Amino acid sequence: MTGRIIRGVGGLYYVAAADHIYECSARGRFRKAKIVPTVGDFVEFTVLDEDAKKGALDKIEKRKNSLIRPRVTNIDTAVITFAAASPDINMDLLDRFLILAETQNIPNIVICINKSDLADEDAKNDFIRIYGSIYTVVYVSATEALGIDELKKAVKGVTVFAGPSGVGKSSLINELIPHSNRQTGEISRKIERGKHTTRQVELIHMEGDVYIVDSPGFTSLSLDFLDAGDIQHYFREFEPYIGKCYFTDCAHIAEPGCAVKEHIGEGISQERYDRFVYLYNELKQRR
Repeated sequence: MTGRIIRGVGGLYYVAAADHIYECSARGRFRKAKIVPTVGDFVEFTVLDEDAKKGALDKIEKRKNSLIRPRVTNIDTAVITFAAASPDINMDLLDRFLILAETQNIPNIVICINKSDLADEDAKNDFIRIYGSIYTVVYVSATEALGIDELKKAVKGVTVFAGPSGVGKSSLINELIPHSNRQTGEISRKIERGKHTTRQVELIHMEGDVYIVDSPGFTSLSLDFLDAGDIQHYFREFEPYIGKCYFTDCAHIAEPGCAVKEHIGEGISQERYDRFVYLYNELKQRR
């Protein structure tokens, strides 16, 4: 049979197939080949006991993308979630999340700002000015049930909620899928970080072919797997101008005749360009 891994616990993999969930073990060939079955994988498996719904994994289909944290594959949508306040939006971390999603060729990337009832209107307009033309931006409030329908329309297929602790990812999932009963945590008043409430990765069925993945929150994100020269390809607003600079190997930093720099303020915000330069230099120094 064929199906999709929706949860993995203690070396057992739970596969959704034909309106049932099968508990499957992985055959020894996976361990020998150092292949780890992962939530989101499409698999072929043999049914060993139909009544008990037990089976064994035979094959993992080719993955179209994958994330390490949360460890999940074949993602259709990434909802990068931050809070309008308490904690405030960390713009550097936001851009790192966006770059990570871009490197994995996730087709649908959404920026979700929770706690919109706490949003300053000027700050909200400024944020939309920077990001609204390149990504879908949704302002929501889990506590006030605001913007939930708009968020529901934005998600497609397997959807990963990612972002720092304390921004309300689990609360939003509870609004989208009331039966999910995700555990939520309080904010530490001292450091304004949420208690980690998400401990295992699983696909939670929302409706149709839409599954939601909650993920542990974290406050830093390394991009050391990238070369400095590659980072230009993960700023969407640069795309129309790459290849049009005077120098073919333009890094868009100090070179004359740079088409990217010529469009700062016209399609490329100064804030995003400044963070590109910061990240470029960071990766250059580490290399």
